[in-house]
Amino acid sequence: MEKTIIIRVFGIVQGVGFRPTVSRHAAKYHIRGTVSNTGPYVEILAAGREEDVDAFTLAIREKPPERAVILRMDVEEAGGLETGPGFEIIESEKKRGDIFVSPDIAICEKCKKELYDPEDRRYLHPFINCTCCGPRLTILDAMPYDRVRTSMAGFPMCKSCHEEYTSPDSRRYDAQPVCCNECGPEVYLIGRDERGAEAIHYVRRVIREGGIAAVKGIGGFHLCCDAKNPEAVSLLRTRKHRPMKPFAVMMKDLETAERECMIPAEAREELDGHQKPIILLERKQGGSVCEETAPDNPKLGVMLPYTPLHCLLFDYPGEEPLSDCLVMTSANRSGAPICRDDRDAVRELTHLCDVILSHDRLIRIRADDTVMDYTEKGPYMIRRSRGYAPLPVMLRGSYRKEVLAVGGELKNTFCIGKGGLLYPSPYIGDMTDVRTVEALAESVRRMEELLEAKPSVVACDLHPGYNTTAFAATLDLPVLRVQHHYAHVLSCMAENDHEGPVIGVSFDGTGYGTDGTIWGGEILIADYHAFDRWGSLEPFPQTGGDLSAREGWRIAAGLARQIYGAEEGMKAVRDLQICSPEEARMTFVMAKKGINTVTSTSAGRLFDAASSILGIRSRSTFEGEASVALQFAAQRGEKAARLDLGDFAIKKEGDRYLLPGGQLIREITERKRLGEDRDRLAFAFHRELAGMIADACLAASEETGIKDVVLTGGVYQNTLLLKYSKGYLEEKGLKVLTHRMIPPNDGGICLGQAVYALHNT
Repeated sequence: MEKTIIIRVFGIVQGVGFRPTVSRHAAKYHIRGTVSNTGPYVEILAAGREEDVDAFTLAIREKPPERAVILRMDVEEAGGLETGPGFEIIESEKKRGDIFVSPDIAICEKCKKELYDPEDRRYLHPFINCTCCGPRLTILDAMPYDRVRTSMAGFPMCKSCHEEYTSPDSRRYDAQPVCCNECGPEVYLIGRDERGAEAIHYVRRVIREGGIAAVKGIGGFHLCCDAKNPEAVSLLRTRKHRPMKPFAVMMKDLETAERECMIPAEAREELDGHQKPIILLERKQGGSVCEETAPDNPKLGVMLPYTPLHCLLFDYPGEEPLSDCLVMTSANRSGAPICRDDRDAVRELTHLCDVILSHDRLIRIRADDTVMDYTEKGPYMIRRSRGYAPLPVMLRGSYRKEVLAVGGELKNTFCIGKGGLLYPSPYIGDMTDVRTVEALAESVRRMEELLEAKPSVVACDLHPGYNTTAFAATLDLPVLRVQHHYAHVLSCMAENDHEGPVIGVSFDGTGYGTDGTIWGGEILIADYHAFDRWGSLEPFPQTGGDLSAREGWRIAAGLARQIYGAEEGMKAVRDLQICSPEEARMTFVMAKKGINTVTSTSAGRLFDAASSILGIRSRSTFEGEASVALQFAAQRGEKAARLDLGDFAIKKEGDRYLLPGGQLIREITERKRLGEDRDRLAFAFHRELAGMIADACLAASEETGIKDVVLTGGVYQNTLLLKYSKGYLEEKGLKVLTHRMIPPNDGGICLGQAVYALHNT
């Protein structure tokens, strides 16, 4: 008995070889019909014997391409439709609906093998790819995903590539970026004559001799040098004015990474998978990567090569060996977006590097490298970008609105909400730089085009001075301002598809509060519609304006004055050498007179103060440096005998409960003055703060009946605080929701803003 059906497949089914796979399944089961991309989904018309059609449908569901993600399959009878005598891939027909754009995919093992096969016609081709690997989002002009709508349209296929592209038996059947040495893009040196292989040889020589190269990849340029050469890494630090912030290291292969670092079993697959993120891994003693790569840091940010060009930098037949560990850090000036084209590179990088290796395949959307940590529960996202963006977060329910959320000022990403699908963008950067604001505007336009979205409202931060807030006002849309810490809570709720209400613990650096003060250590009762500020860290003076985020001694000195008074506070500052007497006197006067001083509940600044008091870091050269160093000290102290600091009871003042952060600071100050070990004190600070948080949440739960707690905000990048907070909360019988694939820091708040806009416009 004959059967004809239409199948619509939703998810990551474009740019991953879905149509060729369907065609092969059709040949196996003798199916007649067609398959095409429509933009929102892949549509399949299938006819044949009933048992064959059923087996074909099951094969599509259970044996999709390796990189595909099927979110939904709709099947309907289509008895009246006619099919041709065979099965073919037909020209895509553009339709409106949900759209799923594939992230960029790292080079696969089969292409890597061909890359080094002298008998293969793509031998040493820097742009080798197939249906299972290669660029996707970063070359895409519009959906559906076909070559004519990518930056590969400028490279007509040669006869051999075209035969592979159109042959169902080929690994490159319908692979949009397919090319070879004859018809594909070419690498070259900016400002020099070398092209192709000679360009790669020259760059390898520069790196081998201790120089610095800029290298164009999938989503932008990297600055590259030998990670085993302390002089080369120090030179890069000097040129980039980056004295301490860790550099990412690209290692030749998994074996090299295992030699240098401890790799948790659960992280191995992610590290060497098709997304190839940067993963923070604990260094092994005696490793060959120089200390200058990540000073005073027990971890390295490690990734493996994800483009053929990276592979050729590490290993080029007939050439002298090159280091198997290379620094690969984003190529930009501090605060600016990653460079993506030759004009950017010449303007921004010439003074930073000795040579620039570029190529003529255009990058349509920037995509910096993804960064993730690991907890006992698996991946813990720090920066979500290449390989992951713009995979959507899916919400239950029916939503008809289309919204734009422009995100935060630091670690900016934006989010487009279209129905129940929320698409966070790749990482953009810090909005304090006008070039990053321009990159945000351009990326928003392109993503709206790709997703065929026409937002009816734009959501942004509540802070009136943010560049993102100003940008939102330029879009000729109604503007919805969302409080910063509430957006953090909503982002974690959305990632966990939890509508609430929840007790939201939102701990970060600073955010503009609804009362005009600086918030940052908040406990909110929240759902998708509103929040109540149930509690916070007790307020303290934050003196010094923006400088206080980089100079923790200012917070420490201000807290000493608040806790002890002027005379005894000055003595405490002197005993612990927190700052000079002149700096202390200046801070005390500013705090007393309210000069450049605001009231703050910032958890991030509390960590900075503790770091300064314990003599770990009084000044930071990059965001979070003092707090990160405090965490590393605490992890060392965790292994020592427990140090009990006493009881820290929450209290209610007015309409808000307060966590006694000042009392905690006083205790570690006294213990440090008595000569207690700083690592043990650092751990006690983390443990006692986690205990306070758990006590406050239990009180909030008893008062409200809510049993679900969200842990979010940039401070919860600290996996030690996360572990103890979660453990104490679960001991008290509360359910804990945390982030996994959306960052807890400001890189995730665009998702929370978008959720709020979907529910409240």
